[in-house]
Amino acid sequence: MKIKHGMILAAGLGKRMKPITLKTPKPLIQIGNKNLLERAIELLIKNGIEDIAINVHYLPDQIKDFVYSKNYKAKIVFSNEQDTLLDTGGGILQATRSFKKPFIAINPDTLWSDAYSNELKDLEDLYFKKKKPCLLLVNKNLSFDSSFKGDFNLQDGMISRDNNNEFIFTGLQILDHSVFNSIKDKIFSMNKVWNYLIKENFLFGNASKQKFYHLNTKEMYKKILDLEITD
Repeated sequence: MKIKHGMILAAGLGKRMKPITLKTPKPLIQIGNKNLLERAIELLIKNGIEDIAINVHYLPDQIKDFVYSKNYKAKIVFSNEQDTLLDTGGGILQATRSFKKPFIAINPDTLWSDAYSNELKDLEDLYFKKKKPCLLLVNKNLSFDSSFKGDFNLQDGMISRDNNNEFIFTGLQILDHSVFNSIKDKIFSMNKVWNYLIKENFLFGNASKQKFYHLNTKEMYKKILDLEITD
């Protein structure tokens, strides 16, 4: 891959995962042989990412200790949000200020695996072809959790938002710092960025073919755990 920088969003409180997250930060929840953060880190490194930033807020020392206990073949730094949570957009912006080139941003709430490697490479190809930010989406029909209403629509590679949306954001995107040019806030959601990009016809995407597993509640955690996923 040409992209060498990656960012992992790990600052969430995991409120809907309580009581599991009372003593364990959500990114360190184990599914199969690996925790959620480990899956995200490995996907990035296996696809050529050399510099990784991770934002932290809740139980940050546990996350740092886990990363330090590993001998990852990438430089990993932490972006501190212990005093103030910056939301998804603000968190990405702060953590990636040193990245001068395009970067991957990934949410570890999704159960990432090696099966996403080719889709990540395809998304990178799309980014360099369009020279615009790109999201990896998945059709609602492929979601293990049938309660998702959908975030976007996707047609001929162009992302839109309509009254009825058939695609879910997987948590994987390729960005550069130009997407934040119109943002003056410190605390903001990526939805604000995406809505602006959609309005300008600047947001592109690919559709994932993987079964989509996303941990957002303790009930969904138990259901996914019952599948006995190992990889």
